[in-house]
Amino acid sequence: MDNILHVPLEDSDRERDKTIVYRVVDNGDENLPFTDDVANACINLWADKNVRKAYDMRSEYQLNDSAKYFLDSVSRIHEHGYRPSEQDILYSRVATTGVVEVKFKIKDLDFRVFDVGGQRSERRKWIHCFDNVESIIFITAISEYDQVLFEDETTNRMTESMQLFSSICNSSWFLQTAMILFLNKKDLFGEKIQRVNITTCFPDYEGGQNYEEAVAFIKLKFSELNMHPDKKTIYMHETCATDTNQVQLVISSVIDTIIQKNLQKAGMM
Repeated sequence: MDNILHVPLEDSDRERDKTIVYRVVDNGDENLPFTDDVANACINLWADKNVRKAYDMRSEYQLNDSAKYFLDSVSRIHEHGYRPSEQDILYSRVATTGVVEVKFKIKDLDFRVFDVGGQRSERRKWIHCFDNVESIIFITAISEYDQVLFEDETTNRMTESMQLFSSICNSSWFLQTAMILFLNKKDLFGEKIQRVNITTCFPDYEGGQNYEEAVAFIKLKFSELNMHPDKKTIYMHETCATDTNQVQLVISSVIDTIIQKNLQKAGMM
């Protein structure tokens, strides 16, 4: 940490803990046992004031959004007989590589969902998925307006997301395809907007540092990307993927949207 951010550990006694953690990270083996030494080292380092300062600077480097959740939970996770909770699973993250297809049934309707990797290197793998697609759910992390791409630290994540959204939304392939936009991580956005103005990404923003105004502005920006507003509607939802109750409501709304689009195509509406 001190080599990357130039933030030294406050407590020199934590150097041993840092060595223990680095040893595990450098090993690269995900199946290493979560020993007492490793658990205690994580707890001690997370309690260090300068480590917390480094965490507050997380937009300046690449850090998983769930880091705080799991670091706060080290003691619980290290307990004998630990079993991941539903929240633990929801906070876990593995980057999508390639194309993953999931089939399921809701309300007597059969769904095929294709999860595609959002990284630049993954996008070329999407093309064969897009034949006869009824709806596209585009997910962007609304909280990442002050962060840069992992693969290109000169490009703002929100800017990249908007460019990709525009290319898909306005593609001739998808003029009749329902576009559903999830503005995800609204909980993190609500926390961050109080500290970091969205002018970081949108210099023309003149509103206040509050959730409602900032979200409304971002929605407007995405709406303006739609070059065919007379033919295509963008259905927007503010989401928090770790809030299962809210996600269920959003998914129900999305399903209703898809059903309505299909009825329109069939001339029944």
